Amino acid sequence: MLSNLPDISDEFIGRKPELAHLSDALMRERLVTLIGVGGVGKSRLALHAAHAALRNQRRKVIWVELWPLWDERLLIATVADAAGFADHTATMPLDALCEWLADTDAVLVLDSCEHLLSSCRHLAAHLVMTCPSVTVLATSREPLEMPGEHLVTVEPLPTATDAVELLCRRASAAGASLREPKDVATAARLCQWLEGIPLSLELVAGQLGQRTLREVESTLWSRLDLEAEGEVTGPSRHRAIRTTIGWSHELCEPAERLLWARLSVFRGTVDTETVHAVCGGGPLHGTVVEAALSGLVAKSVVSRGPGGYRMLDTVRDYGQMWLDETGEASGMADRHAGHFLSLARSANRDWLGPRQASWYHAIGRAHPDLCAALDRLLATHPQAALEMSGLLGFFWSCCGRLREVAHYVQASLGADVESGAARARARWALGVARVLRGEYEAAGKLAASSHAEASARQDVEGMLRAAYLEGLIYLLQGRPMTARWLADRELDRAGPTSPASQGRFMCRLVRVFALTAEGQLSIARREAGELYDDCVAIGEWWTRSYAAYQLALIALFEDRTQDAAAHALRILQGKQHLGDSFGIALGLDLLASILAAQGAGEQAVTALGAGETYWGTVGHPQRGTPEMKHVRDQLEQTTRHLLGDDGYDEALRRAARQDPDLILHELLNGTGLNG
Repeated sequence: MLSNLPDISDEFIGRKPELAHLSDALMRERLVTLIGVGGVGKSRLALHAAHAALRNQRRKVIWVELWPLWDERLLIATVADAAGFADHTATMPLDALCEWLADTDAVLVLDSCEHLLSSCRHLAAHLVMTCPSVTVLATSREPLEMPGEHLVTVEPLPTATDAVELLCRRASAAGASLREPKDVATAARLCQWLEGIPLSLELVAGQLGQRTLREVESTLWSRLDLEAEGEVTGPSRHRAIRTTIGWSHELCEPAERLLWARLSVFRGTVDTETVHAVCGGGPLHGTVVEAALSGLVAKSVVSRGPGGYRMLDTVRDYGQMWLDETGEASGMADRHAGHFLSLARSANRDWLGPRQASWYHAIGRAHPDLCAALDRLLATHPQAALEMSGLLGFFWSCCGRLREVAHYVQASLGADVESGAARARARWALGVARVLRGEYEAAGKLAASSHAEASARQDVEGMLRAAYLEGLIYLLQGRPMTARWLADRELDRAGPTSPASQGRFMCRLVRVFALTAEGQLSIARREAGELYDDCVAIGEWWTRSYAAYQLALIALFEDRTQDAAAHALRILQGKQHLGDSFGIALGLDLLASILAAQGAGEQAVTALGAGETYWGTVGHPQRGTPEMKHVRDQLEQTTRHLLGDDGYDEALRRAARQDPDLILHELLNGTGLNG
């Protein structure tokens, strides 16, 4: 897959010898750890080295930000997500991840390991042992202390040269020019006081947008002098960065200080609307929040990127300390959890409509904070945690986050909570995750219990969802008539005039799959077309894509390959729109079969190779309902006939060397399609 590396600016001051040494170490060593104090620039150096490895060595780079994690429970899932591995297996998470990366030539960057040292050590040891072409690059304030670890100490910038250049450039960006010799001399003194630590210099530069250089020098010296008179604890560089952060905090406006503290409740990057919703209130109202947020960005306390706002962990830690001091820590954690519970409710409410796809992406972006909210609710309000985990379960399953579904739903179900709609929904969500992992027996029990709870309450929607899950299990086990009977039973109970709902659309989809498997192609074609049109009319994507899948399969069975190709492209467009690797893999398999039927053997094998890579991202060989086995067998037979055995094998090897995302892009833009 394409690299997930964050972008870098062209500006990179100093560090040339360190970057050259690090690039060389990444070619020779299996485990490299950048160590240094907070704010010294470890992450930035690692990012530039990673870009160099991607650019010069043509190695895949997997960038994993660990700072949003507060404990080790989701470490493996976070790494798997960054690696593009939507783990659908039932094996141990670390074993599945290592198997996925075993043949990958990659640099895996674990950024900010210091709060997860033991777990990162365990992860790195397994990667080094089982993945011979993977190099682990870690950034940490402490070594991982492993055999073979190559340590690179990241020192502060030279105070007389690079540090001065950094301060002057950042000051210029803040609107303060430091070109006069006396100003440069003052900048050099500041750099010496701050020992060349980049974060400290950026915080100082941030103050120069509102204060003169002499005011900054005077107030900073007073703070440093006061610190020197107090009790001296810890290395001087640790004291320097703490002092600078504290000094910057003192120079903030009261509203900025309060917002700084409240922003520390977030684990991930957040947008302006979320900042208002969670951090507003009291003295922080309306335009005050906007002004305070702008002030914190100008002062380099908060960074603003394409995805929104975030704090460096060192700055966030200081904010958390002050949040505790204000007595708001518990209340803010509750507000944070409440906001993200509301987000999950809104996403569920809009599932059957034009905002479905945007909610999929919003749920993905908010993942660290959704997990934080669930952690809080599990500790304080387990009934709400049960509701939230059930609401998120289907979104997470479709995006490959099956481990998170299992973790949070099981934890919620294990708490002392009431039976009802939330419990039935949570059991259903866990059942969907179990199906995607191939655990049909466990999924069947969950489907039955979910249906029983919904039936006891006469919850029509809950019964429809449970019937979909039961029907899906029977479809995958080759029993389409039973699957259709279950779907028809609940659709009949719901009645023809019941409003459109997630469960109703899902049961209609089960009917279409079953009719196709039974060979009732004309009825299946009509119902699939009606379902597809209904989805288009309301802007829904998930069901639409699978309806298109059935239309493509039916057209292939009826030897209408031009129609089949058009429908197959709609599958891929929909699944790419949602970011559903499982659905993309299924669509590529079907498109490959259609291309083969058209006589385009080379293109068919290219699509097949990309599909195999996507299947690898979910940890499974090719899957789907049983009728796909015949389609795949026919695909191989046809393409081997078109290309010959040697030509087939060579084409498959070429496809395996290509980026599957690029192949998908070319297919969606018409390359390689006949007719």
